[in-house]
Amino acid sequence: MEPQKLKMKQTFLTRVSNDRQLIFMSLPIVLYVVLFSYVPLWGWTMAFQNYKPSLSFLSQEWVGLRWFKFIFSDPGFLRVLRNTLAMSIINMTLGFITAIGFALLLNELKSTGFKRIVQTISYLPHFLSWIIVTGLVASMLAVENGAINDLLVWLKIIDEPILFLSEPNYFWGIVGFTYVWKEMGWNTIIYLAAIAGINPDLYEAAEIDGCNRFKKMWHITLPGIKATIIIMLIMSIGRILDAGFEMQYLLRNGLIVDVAETIDIYVLKYGIQSFNYSLATTAGMFKNVVNVSLIFIANWIARRTGEERLI
Repeated sequence: MEPQKLKMKQTFLTRVSNDRQLIFMSLPIVLYVVLFSYVPLWGWTMAFQNYKPSLSFLSQEWVGLRWFKFIFSDPGFLRVLRNTLAMSIINMTLGFITAIGFALLLNELKSTGFKRIVQTISYLPHFLSWIIVTGLVASMLAVENGAINDLLVWLKIIDEPILFLSEPNYFWGIVGFTYVWKEMGWNTIIYLAAIAGINPDLYEAAEIDGCNRFKKMWHITLPGIKATIIIMLIMSIGRILDAGFEMQYLLRNGLIVDVAETIDIYVLKYGIQSFNYSLATTAGMFKNVVNVSLIFIANWIARRTGEERLI
């Protein structure tokens, strides 16, 4: 063996020996990821079969790209793809703007006690299950004794209660604002952590130069957390087809089903209710491949523009 290769091998073995405790500690996590994230990928073969549960793997009928051609010509799938993209973009946009803005406002609070109270209250909805949240939303938007309708009628903005959950035009907005209410406080945690890492001397220098609070936020705080914003944006783009399942599934009804169904509901409908496992696998596979591809594309764009990136 060449001296240089021998030296590299010894260096690698030395590092493994020095870090053996960390390696042993990480093994359960690695095995968990492999077992539950990579081994199930074997099931993607159903997307290329006319899968029948009663047959063995070798007896399945292979149909190639038939199901992929079907979903892209199926008006139902194109409709749920539109709904998924629309609700995901609304959630991502509102979530980013409100989380960053709320973090900036919290950072400006001088009273530590009041700041902690506000943070705690804003975090609490994150720990509620979607079943409880959708129940609250349905109660708030109810026609009879619904707080929103009662308030709007009392303010004379409307003459009679509105059937919010029966009007397709309102559904995407309801989903977006519900997501903001539930997750805004939780999403601010990472931005507050990034703000805490900014050098306080920068604020003192800006104050000496006559900057007010708004200018300090614009010229110091936002540039200071720019890298964090870019990383979070890349990760959010990688979830562009994950618009949600529970809220849409629980709030939908026959009047708004055309705008409420997402890809996840489509997979449930065909995979569980209709027993068409091949079609459901195809739709789920399409969603995951698109999400992963968008992560790499967003990361590549960030690298080409000189911004922070995941890899």
